Amino acid sequence: MEQNSIWNCCTLFNSAYLTRGLSMYESLAKNYEQFHLFIFTFDQNCYDILKALNLPKVILITLQEFEDEELLKVKPTRTLAEYCWTCTPSVLLYCLQKYNLKSCTYLDADIYFYNNPQPLIDEVDNCSILITEHRYTQKYDQAKYAGIYNVQFVGIKNDKNGIEAITWWRSRCLEWCYNRIEDGKLGDQKYLDDWLTRFKGVHVLDHLGGGMAPWNVQQYEYFMNNNQLQAKTLKDNIHFTAIFYHFHSLMFYNDIFVDLGHYTVNDNVQKFIYRPYIQHLNSSLAKIKKINDKVNVECMQTVKWNLKYPFKILKRKIHNSDNRYLRKNFI
Repeated sequence: MEQNSIWNCCTLFNSAYLTRGLSMYESLAKNYEQFHLFIFTFDQNCYDILKALNLPKVILITLQEFEDEELLKVKPTRTLAEYCWTCTPSVLLYCLQKYNLKSCTYLDADIYFYNNPQPLIDEVDNCSILITEHRYTQKYDQAKYAGIYNVQFVGIKNDKNGIEAITWWRSRCLEWCYNRIEDGKLGDQKYLDDWLTRFKGVHVLDHLGGGMAPWNVQQYEYFMNNNQLQAKTLKDNIHFTAIFYHFHSLMFYNDIFVDLGHYTVNDNVQKFIYRPYIQHLNSSLAKIKKINDKVNVECMQTVKWNLKYPFKILKRKIHNSDNRYLRKNFI
């Protein structure tokens, strides 16, 4: 894709992920000019705030516009998270068909761009279907249960191969999409495991800078070079540009602690990856509060203290994976 071409991408989230979705959009806008982002808003408050922000290059889509009979039929049988997973292939198919796009890339709301995604977009352009590996660190390898690929960055071209794959995936998610392991399935993700042999035109993202996440970040060291975030593999010393990171399991507790999850996240990663992101989340929250000063702090995905929390922390301390820090340390 030439730099002046439009990159069409889509995402979905509700108010609980509003700061993350806004931060993802702003990080993309900072690093890439020519794009359209279709945002599927999963509650009215989310839509109203994004509408008031009037974000350039964003097309807002409500549930009322998007949901069809098949989705509405299964909706009562799914939790909110499960329903979002169920909808992932449907939002891609909706964008391709409704807007007659040549291609569309699904982005998770909790990814964040640190550099120009052009190398990733070029890979999307050279195939009908693009999927992204987890690239697990050996210690955290859950491919057997959570899948080889992560539904965080999925590119689909509006051609025979792409439509066949996305239609099949939508049908499977309508049939079964739950947050449990059952018959080799888990949510919307395990369905991608055999796509290299099931469909034609499938490409697995090559660039190491796409798909960085807490389950693989132990393999990399980060540094700045000419004001760009760069990285290298610790094993082979392969250098690459850090493009996006997936902030899975990041949580806030009582507006005091930030919890980076149960994965090992060293000082280098905290400095170059987590600190800029958490600062951006705070900035996004401030913008949202200017629109609605009574907005629920849950848009920071805040979890209140409960009786299970001390046991959770004790378990993490035993396994040397207690990644709680004072939130003020990241500001």
